[in-house]
Amino acid sequence: MIVKQVLSEELLTLAEVKEILNKEKKGSEDEMKYEKKRALEHVNKFAKTDAKASRELVNELIKLDKMKPEVGVKIADLMPRNRDELRAIYAKERYTLSDSELDKILDIVRRYI
Repeated sequence: MIVKQVLSEELLTLAEVKEILNKEKKGSEDEMKYEKKRALEHVNKFAKTDAKASRELVNELIKLDKMKPEVGVKIADLMPRNRDELRAIYAKERYTLSDSELDKILDIVRRYI
């Protein structure tokens, strides 16, 4: 697949990608291309919530201090269940979160599980 020009760019959760690919699969009379089939298999396997809930989770997380949209999407995709899993997501960031900040994020995530 050759891309000539990127028209727009948006961060999507796995659940949102799953919804988009499923709509495309239903609307298309032709068979899906190999790359799209593989992507659909991946999101069917790893998406943990529905698209609406994952977007609500990301929007709620972004309101917190020290939360970038990219990290919010990653948290919504992985749905960490404990502090260690959450710390692994923040491992590449230039800052660390206190235990109370981690607990606040985990409380938000638990509401969407």
